[in-house]
This record gives sequence, C-alpha cells and structure tokens, in this order.
Amino acid sequence: MTKLTQNIIVKGKKDGQAIDMPCSNIIMGSGDFFREDNLEVAGPVMKQFLALGGNTFDTGRHYRHSENALGVWMEKEGNRDAINILTKCCHPVRGALDVPRVIPEAIEEDLTTSLSLLRTDHVEMLLLHRDDETQPVGPIMEKLHEVVESGRAYAFGVSNWELPRIQEAMAYCETHGLNTISLNSPNLSLAKTLEPRWPDCVSANDAMIDWHRQTGLPLFSWSSQAGGFFSGRFTPEDRTDEDMVNAYYIDENWQRYERVNVLSKELGITPIQLSLAFVLNYDFPVAAIIGSENAEEMLSSIEATTIKLTNEQMAWLDLRSNSWKGA
Repeated sequence: MTKLTQNIIVKGKKDGQAIDMPCSNIIMGSGDFFREDNLEVAGPVMKQFLALGGNTFDTGRHYRHSENALGVWMEKEGNRDAINILTKCCHPVRGALDVPRVIPEAIEEDLTTSLSLLRTDHVEMLLLHRDDETQPVGPIMEKLHEVVESGRAYAFGVSNWELPRIQEAMAYCETHGLNTISLNSPNLSLAKTLEPRWPDCVSANDAMIDWHRQTGLPLFSWSSQAGGFFSGRFTPEDRTDEDMVNAYYIDENWQRYERVNVLSKELGITPIQLSLAFVLNYDFPVAAIIGSENAEEMLSSIEATTIKLTNEQMAWLDLRSNSWKGA
C-alpha cells in the first residue's frame, strides 16, 4: 500500500528558534465531514491517513464542526504530537458574509476560539482565510508576527490572497524584521474557474505559479480536483449543479476533460487521480488538500501521489501544447 512522504517543508518558529515542519503532500481536509457526531465514521479514515504517512489536517474557524471534532479525536487518540494542524481565521461570519474581518482583532478572536475547540495551546500553521484589500498589510502582519512569537502558531500564511498583496505583505515583514508568510493556499487545479466557487476566492494564475517557482514557497491547494469535475459525474449536458456550471463549464475545461480521459486510460489510472497528479507534478512544493469522506476516496488520492507526469504530458493536459497525443 502506498505511503505518503512528508516532503513539503514549511518554515516556522518554535521557542524562538527557526524550525522546518515536514508536511505530507496530501492534506486531510475537513469541511463538514469532521463532526463529533460523525467520529465513528470519520475517525477511522483519519487514523488510516496517519498510518499511511499523512500528518497534516486542514480546518478553519469558519467551518462549523471540524475544529471541535479534531480536538475531541486528538484528545481521545492521544496523537496531538503526530499532527500538524492548519487552521484559518478572519473569514466573514455566517449571516454577514459581505462584512470583511481581516483585522488584528479578528485574528485574536478566531485563534483564541480555535485553540479552545482544538484542545491545544498552539497550531502549526495559521492562515488568513480571506483578504480585505482596504486594510493595510502592516497591522495584519504585525499581529501574525506576534502570534508566532507567542508560540500560539509556529507559522502563518494566507489563503485567497492575490499575488501583489502577498508580495506587499512579505516586503513589509522583511523591512520591519518580522516573521513572514510561510505558505500560500489558493485554488490550483487542472480545471480553470470561470468565476470563483465562493465569494472572494482566488485561483493561482500563471503569474502566481511562476512566482512560486522562483521563490519555492509552498503552495497548499484547495479544491485540487475541481469539485470532482473529472470524476465522470458531470457532463456538458447536465447543468443541474449550478455552482459547478458557473465555476467550470467552459469549452476549455471540457477539452481538458477529454484529454484527461485519454491519458488516464493510457496510464491505467482513473481520471480523478490524474487530475490530482497534475497538481502534484508542478515543479515547486505543492500539497493538495483533499475532501475525502471515506477510505476509498482517501486511498485513491494517496495512490495519485505516485503518478509521475512528463512536462509534455502536463502541457498537453493543460491545453498549452498539442504535441502529445498518446500511444
């Protein structure tokens, strides 16, 4: 059985010393699957993920149940030291999704609540869940620096920030001698989004991808498999899932879909595995956050980490070349 390697290194700080945190390149997402009333189902999947080399779990203050469920499970299993927790803060609250909260006070409020629910005194990684470009980066970075200095998070990063804001924030940290952004978590998938699936979400564009190549900063991709676009559940004629239609139903993605089906048959794998392998085969550190809700889905994703693609295959799948046409 395939085991994950913990080959994604996130730089952080612990007890005043710089540290490297090895993370598995498959990250177990949570969403609504991690619930205390569902732990008899979710718990074995999470435990098997650990047994196969996975060590990083993604959650967030905005998610309704998962921080509490993860805290209960870790306490029951006594495995906190084996786990990297990635949680996220500063998402707009439910009921007021149009009101931004990317301010130092919300970082403090959300992290305090998260640590209580997770039953721990620290998280390995704290990410800003959204951005608010009306807010200056300085006070936000100062607060995140303080969080790391206090030991309540070992590293911080951003999710759904545009590249110029990331660069501005990192420049501020460098100028002021602060701890800096250690990872970025946008959407990255073979299927390109016509419009964000959720408000104010950011997908990695060519400029961001090139920047990651240049800097080597780890990218933790959410929705790496494009909501199952390549699973076979969707067709151009079936437009019943409005969110998927609005996000992914464009001609270019259906061309990618056709190519994925051709190459997956050639390689003897499933199309959904190939779509995940595409993300993991970028030439800079990439980890994929998956949303498996059973062992079969998780194992399929782990198997995808063994698939190696050539540059020609990557370009062909992404419609950047027509030079690879299969056997």
